[in-house]
Amino acid sequence: MRIVADTGRCVGAGQCVLTEPALFDQSEDDGTIVVLNETPHGELVEKAREAVHVCPAQALALEALEE
Repeated sequence: MRIVADTGRCVGAGQCVLTEPALFDQSEDDGTIVVLNETPHGELVEKAREAVHVCPAQALALEALEE
């Protein structure tokens, strides 16, 4: 699984960072999302799903990795 962030849609609410700071941060410049780990594993996968769900701007998505 890979995390995809649309910084153009991001409103800087920070819900992703609050959900899992090991996966997400915010830009110092404009507060938009910075993905720290695009390919989470283990329990971080569930945290990534939760972040996608709580994002108010729907700026996050998950896509399957091609094998």
